[in-house]
Amino acid sequence: MDEPIRIGIVGAGANTRRHHIPGFKALPGVEVVSVCNRSRESSERVAEEFGIPVVYEDWEELVEADDTDAICIGTWPYLHSPVTLAALDEGKHVLTEARMAMTAEEAHDMLSASVASPQLVTQIVPAPMTLKFDRTILDLIASGFLGEILAVDLQGHGGEFVDWDSPMHWRQDRDLSGYNIMNMGIWYETLMRWIGPATAVQAMSTVNVRQRRDENGWLKGVTVPDHVEVLCRMACGAQARLRFSSVTGHAPPSQVWLFGSEGTLHLDMGAGKLMGGRRVDEGMREIEIEPEKEGGWRVEEEFVNAILGLEKVTHTSFEDGVRYMEFTEAVSRSAQGGRAVGLPL
Repeated sequence: MDEPIRIGIVGAGANTRRHHIPGFKALPGVEVVSVCNRSRESSERVAEEFGIPVVYEDWEELVEADDTDAICIGTWPYLHSPVTLAALDEGKHVLTEARMAMTAEEAHDMLSASVASPQLVTQIVPAPMTLKFDRTILDLIASGFLGEILAVDLQGHGGEFVDWDSPMHWRQDRDLSGYNIMNMGIWYETLMRWIGPATAVQAMSTVNVRQRRDENGWLKGVTVPDHVEVLCRMACGAQARLRFSSVTGHAPPSQVWLFGSEGTLHLDMGAGKLMGGRRVDEGMREIEIEPEKEGGWRVEEEFVNAILGLEKVTHTSFEDGVRYMEFTEAVSRSAQGGRAVGLPL
């Protein structure tokens, strides 16, 4: 491709400013040409900071303009589906932030639109926490280190005590985030990379802080849980126990245990270590990550390379996004109905 790939930014949140805009600008043959944030003022600040030449008043105008080839969506989840569908309809490639959509139905609509335009690249920003370890864990599983995978224990929390007074965050607002709950979706995406999807879930959840003040100071009801426990039957035959919480003070950092018939793996996110031990070992030892197997952040590069036909999107496809949105919605249905919910929906 002789002409540059021109990127338009819809929503310039923290992750977009930290990773996507600098990442695109660092790639040869790529130009970030336009931006539309929540307000004209914030759009102009981002444009000035990163040298973006064009500011649009609303996202529809940016998507419809003929000055872009691809759209990077950095908004909250409530706009992921509308912007994606509009961009694909305009013949533009799409990179959207994680939490693919508000609901499984929206995610399916996005996937259907992408399938209808196979010449266009679609990608979801991947769960980044375990990129360093993924290849090593996959190789260990494939080599038989675990034997048959029997059980999984995943804890996704940061050890915070309940916060009664902070204003409502978009992650706590169902009107903005839909069925997404804390960091549950991105952790499930990670689990799928290693051992595949779930076939059934049984969940219980709690909303401990039921009202918070919005950006205008008005009290608003909170319906997104701040503590959830999930039991899963995985397609590989294992049973998984997942906990996600923002109210468990002094809890250990996020971690994952994979228990097999012949070995055990433990990923400790606090220590940044992968531990393992087999039946014949006396205990667990740290597993060194070989440099050639160490993954890292290359979202923007992968997206551009896919547009150029140099590689296919692996982190993360719309197909995988649909799977984690179905899981997310199944957890909510199970918690609300008090019953197990099968997957896929």
